[in-house]
Amino acid sequence: MAAVCALRSAAFVALLALGGCASAPPQPESMLDRSVDFNSFQTFGWAPSPGVNGTDQPLMMVDQKIRSAVAAEMRRRGYSESAEDPDLRLAFETSSAEKVESNPVRIGIGVGSWGGSGGASVSGGSPGVRSYREDTLVIHAIDAARNAEVWQGRIASRISKGGAETAAVTSAVAAAMRDFPARTDQ
Repeated sequence: MAAVCALRSAAFVALLALGGCASAPPQPESMLDRSVDFNSFQTFGWAPSPGVNGTDQPLMMVDQKIRSAVAAEMRRRGYSESAEDPDLRLAFETSSAEKVESNPVRIGIGVGSWGGSGGASVSGGSPGVRSYREDTLVIHAIDAARNAEVWQGRIASRISKGGAETAAVTSAVAAAMRDFPARTDQ
């Protein structure tokens, strides 16, 4: 279980720019144990978070934003939160990695006219390489009775300024949980 929850690093605070990306929207991924009837789960609670010990307030602030966003998504799907003996235990982890992107040689050609005048131009750009940070959020749902993971959602994207803002956190969590099964027998 420690491996599920333990990825709290200095990059943790930077994680949640997932909702504020400048490039194409991040594509979430999920895995589901199809043999599980999610209608049999009514409550959720939290797995222990060994990486957050209360002494690092910035991490606690982001941790609370993630927890609040996940809890809101669970309630929206028909589950209620229970601190004692929940049907599902939830955990999340974050990671950050430096990535390298290459830009190939670019050539542009333009032709145009205005009135009785015309013109053409050719331009070129040299190849380049730039690095960027990509952060990942993974959310786990564990069947408490069997102590077995039954769902996992993941989203990864470039970070940008304002990533720890509540709106960015909410957006990232909603994207990661896009495929989490809603209760249908409410």
